[in-house]
Amino acid sequence: MKDRLRFYQVENKKHEIWALCILTITLMVFFSLISFHSSDPTFFNASSMGRSPRNWIGSLGAHISWSLFFFFGLAAYGFTFLGFWFSLCLFRGAPPLPYGRIQYVGIFLLFLSFMSLAALHEPKIHFFGQEILTGGEIGLLLAQFLAARLNFVGTHILLVGVFLIALLLSTPLTIESSLDWICRQISLCGKGAFSGAIQFFQKIRNLRPEPPELVPVAASRPRRVKKPSSPMVEALPAPESVQQPPAVPIPEAKKITRNAAPIKPPPAASGQYALPPLDLLDAYEATSRKPDMKKLEDNAAILQEKLADFGVQGKVMEICPGPVITMYEYAPAPGIKISRIVGLSDDLSMALKAVSIRVVAPIPGKAAIGIEIPNEHRELVSIRTVIESEAFSGSTAPLTIALGKDITGQPVVANLAKMPHLLIAGATGTGKSVCINAVLSSLLFRNTPDDMRLLLIDPKRIELSSYEGIPQLVHPVVTEPKMATRALRWAVQEMELRYKLLADKNVRNIEGYNRALAREETTSTNTAPTPLEESGLQHHRLPYIVIIIDELADLMMVASREVEESITRLAQMARACGIHLILATQRPSVDVLTGIIKANIPTRISFQVSSRIDSRTIIDGSGAESLLGSGDMLFLPPGTAKLQRIHGAFISDAEVQHLTEFWRVQQLADDPLRERVNFQEISSSEGIQEEELDEKYEEAIELVLETRQASISMLQRRLRVGYNRAARMIEMMEQQGIVGASDGVKPREVLGRGAS
Repeated sequence: MKDRLRFYQVENKKHEIWALCILTITLMVFFSLISFHSSDPTFFNASSMGRSPRNWIGSLGAHISWSLFFFFGLAAYGFTFLGFWFSLCLFRGAPPLPYGRIQYVGIFLLFLSFMSLAALHEPKIHFFGQEILTGGEIGLLLAQFLAARLNFVGTHILLVGVFLIALLLSTPLTIESSLDWICRQISLCGKGAFSGAIQFFQKIRNLRPEPPELVPVAASRPRRVKKPSSPMVEALPAPESVQQPPAVPIPEAKKITRNAAPIKPPPAASGQYALPPLDLLDAYEATSRKPDMKKLEDNAAILQEKLADFGVQGKVMEICPGPVITMYEYAPAPGIKISRIVGLSDDLSMALKAVSIRVVAPIPGKAAIGIEIPNEHRELVSIRTVIESEAFSGSTAPLTIALGKDITGQPVVANLAKMPHLLIAGATGTGKSVCINAVLSSLLFRNTPDDMRLLLIDPKRIELSSYEGIPQLVHPVVTEPKMATRALRWAVQEMELRYKLLADKNVRNIEGYNRALAREETTSTNTAPTPLEESGLQHHRLPYIVIIIDELADLMMVASREVEESITRLAQMARACGIHLILATQRPSVDVLTGIIKANIPTRISFQVSSRIDSRTIIDGSGAESLLGSGDMLFLPPGTAKLQRIHGAFISDAEVQHLTEFWRVQQLADDPLRERVNFQEISSSEGIQEEELDEKYEEAIELVLETRQASISMLQRRLRVGYNRAARMIEMMEQQGIVGASDGVKPREVLGRGAS
């Protein structure tokens, strides 16, 4: 390692020495050229005056400047430019010409064509008071040779063509990019001149004096009211309060059209519910600004120039402005790797002075790359605008949820039944809780308790407490982690019960089951009871059940095995019977989002995270670390790997309170579903039934009672089972009261079967 470091230091020192040598020679040549005097003595021009040369570099400078100007003319200054460029590249540790010998050929042709063109137009020129050959002797001879054979026009065409080809060979410029830049500058100048002319003529029109005949005429009173603009503003002071564009992109003043009338009294015992009106939501005034096209075009130009600085040639094909970000569709030149552009996102952020830039490489269905840049003024996306949209109101799916707007400003909704489960993750304060409130609110706006029920699990105790007491809840909001495991076991039991009901009616899903019951009610045919009905189970209309867990990490810390087993069973089987999961977590680590959970929940939403590792854990790819926060999300729809960027719908705590108050007054005194939900009875009985499936459990009990020893190692040896299986048997015996609790290093006490 030290030898390698010493080698790099030696190589770096060599580059610096060569750079200083080239820079010294270049400076001497440059100062000799700018101080050239034709009367200085040289090899070919002996001075009759016996005085020292006037050249700043002395006699050597006089010889060098005379030789360069004689052979190359004004192109002599090109050698100094090349010298400065070579020394700068060596100082930076990079080769001056990294693309091979073709650039040397281009530089040679560039010098030759320039000297010939200069000599063709003006053979001699007075430069700094001295007469020199414009193209040098070489350029003059070549120009005369070509002009004798091609004439003046043909020589011009040939030399200009060679000059352009040499320019393309020796520089990274392209004709297309150069023409684009020229056209863009011309259009910008044209727009500026056009707008300046309009302002000039408007000022002239405003300064135009009024005709003197119109002032004394009394009949022209209506015309007189129309003429001045100031009396109209004075007569109507109201627009001063309405005129709020100076306020900002996110409106602080909001127009709330809610009143007390829509909150209806409790309904009758018939079970009829009233859906909430949209007046419960705040109506925000439109504050969206039209995009500044000049600013967008300037950003596109900066984007192209910055990428060109890194050797990435291409063109911005289209600009798509949105409420929060603007996407620039960039088409790279052939041969440019996409990974090079993705790796330059931080450099582009610095050049455009943006918070963060996300690169979509490539855009699905297009031969272009999407570069998403945040807008200066961010538009607020309210949930009311999404719910009022045709996408939400026109949907017939009962579990339609409002997510927000896409990058073009179009409302985005999704059907939870098609997902069929949803995973939400993101760092603290990025909009995760607001998204859950928006999902819950959109469900409550479409579904009565007869259509949908909620099971809310909130270990943090404060996020979902606003929904306490609404009739859609099958159980009060669960806040204890141990009670949450029982709630998930109840959901598994409910799923198994529903599948029995579906199988009894010979249907495949909950929609077919409810339709079958509706047909039977309309036909009113008396059929013989099925074996399931004879066992005591009665058919009834099944509502959807949406289970929302606000912080999955807390549950996994308390009882990871039980929670993972229940979630896995529900995610694998609960779709057809109408039970859907929404899991949220702020810690997207692999011990929380295990592989089994991720495999069974393909639909995911990721808010801003702190690293690419967290982004890959959630959505199996990078990009979430470049989001803006405050509701900015990446949505992974079911059945596709295409990520969709969405700006989440905002709903305030006051709006949630208005909505839940509307539903609380419709709470029925008796709720059959709530009466049969008792999580307290699930813990022991459910655990025992699962563990009694072990075929060696009875043998283990007899062994413990016989030996009066209750240890895991003893069961492992005598029954030839693994550690986990033996530990479950001991836990099972403790729950049934056969053995006592563990007391440190002391052995467990054997109580016997009758002890429980």
